[in-house]
Order: sequence, then structure tokens, then C-alpha cells
Amino acid sequence: MPRKPFVPGAALVVAAALAAGLTACTGGSSADDEAGDAKSGGTASSSPAAEPGRYQTLPEACGLPARGTLRGMLPGGDQQLSRAEAKKIYAGQPDITYDTDRRVGCRWTRETTAGTRHLSLDIQRVVSYDAAVSDDDKAQGIYDSKELAAQIPPGGNGSPSPATPSPSGTKGKGEGEGATTNSSTDKKGKAASGSPSGASDPSADPSADPSADLSDSTAPRVLDDLGDAAFLNDKLVTADSGVHRDVTVVFRTSNVIVTLTYDQWSTDKTMLPESQELQDKARSLAGELSESLSE
Repeated sequence: MPRKPFVPGAALVVAAALAAGLTACTGGSSADDEAGDAKSGGTASSSPAAEPGRYQTLPEACGLPARGTLRGMLPGGDQQLSRAEAKKIYAGQPDITYDTDRRVGCRWTRETTAGTRHLSLDIQRVVSYDAAVSDDDKAQGIYDSKELAAQIPPGGNGSPSPATPSPSGTKGKGEGEGATTNSSTDKKGKAASGSPSGASDPSADPSADPSADLSDSTAPRVLDDLGDAAFLNDKLVTADSGVHRDVTVVFRTSNVIVTLTYDQWSTDKTMLPESQELQDKARSLAGELSESLSE
């Protein structure tokens, strides 16, 4: 039988067609794989945003404390106030802030012959701009930095702070004029609670008394029964102009941080403001504020 003629061009056409088919299959598969990877990666990167904080606005700070609370914290002794004077004192002086939905504050002052008392209130609403960090977590970080700066002992047991004087009773470097002493190292105020003014002779150093309890309930400490986290600090400061005790309560509730500062000044350095009274009143107001914010 005769052979069929061989046509080179036809073979080339067939080979080219097969190559194009294989290339198309390979390219399509690669494109599909890349699309699948991109979709998978996109799904993984779009994780849910962190929860926003409970508070979106802030109340007017000067109107938060009850009038009766302010009267107790700013006593006048036998001093009688006119209606205008009482209104000026108890209305408070609002802090100037640029955004009252993010920060508000107020201050109160009352001067008497027995000394001067100051009360200040600062309320901060924390907002996290990181989608992976909640407002509450951001607020907790700010609160933690405040507690660390105040050198509050951990555990809420009222143990002395690192500033406690040595058992020898000798003054450390820097004590004296302008020195600051934590209430855990200074029990003069509490020891003098039996006196009418609640004060005592500052020359008496309780750390020199082996029977003195330096870890009593008035020491700087963590508070377990206020907000989501809280601490109390107490400092006694002596200067040329006199002596004053500063009590500070800081607490966090959700994404709001409240800082309450309450102090008493005296020009008589032998009469120290008492820790227990100032702390009790400061904690009472802090509890009142926490309840008001929770409503």
C-alpha cells in the first residue's frame, strides 16, 4: 500500500496547540491559587474590633458631689457663711478643658482659722485608637502607670511603702524642709486622734517605737472595694509655710479614670492633719462618685 505523505507544518501546528493548552491550564491554576490565598489572608486580617468602653460622654464634674458631702469635707468650725459665700465655696471652680467629653475636673477650697482644705476632682474618659486594644484595656494601662508612680504596695494589705524610715528612727537624706512622708511612716496623726484637733507633735517618730504598727489601715494601699481597680495614697509634706497632708484616691471604672485629691494645710507645724479623718472622707466621696457614674 502507498504511504501517506508527511506534512511538517501540520505537526508544528499540533505541537503549538498542545503547548498553549498546557500553559493555559497552568496559568489558570496559579491565578486561582493566588486568589484563594488573598481571600484567606484578608479574612484572617479583618479580626473583630475590640469592645468600646461603657462611657461615651462625661458628667459635669462640679455637680457630682452632694452638697452635704462637700460641707463635711470643707468644714468651717464656728465660721458662719452668708448665702453668697456658701454658693461660691460649694459650687466649685471647674477646670478648663478642650473636650468635656474626654476630660472634666473641679476644685473646691475653704480657708478657716484652723487651716485650709482643698478638694480636687479629675475625670478622664479613655479612648483607644487601636482596633486590637479595647478602651477598658487602654484605661487599665493608664491606671497601672499611676499606681506604679505612686509606689503603692501590691496586695491591698496596707503594708508600708518603700519610703518607710529605718527602724533606727534617724532621718534619711532629704528629710526636713519640703520632705514628703507617706502616712504609713507617720502615725502622728492617728496617735493624736484623742486630741481635739487630731494632731500631735511631729518630733515624735513612731518608727523608733518597736511596738508601733507601720502597716495599719491608713497606709498607702490598693483598694479592693472601689470600681474595677483603685488605690489610696497618703503623704505628709512639711515646708516653710507649714504642713499639709494630701490624700489621693484613684479608681477606674470601665474606660473612665477618676482622681480625687483631698488635703488639709496648717501653719502650725506641731499640729498635723489626721490621716484617718481625711481618708474616710475621701473614700466616702469616691464611693459616691463611683455609684453616680454607674447609674
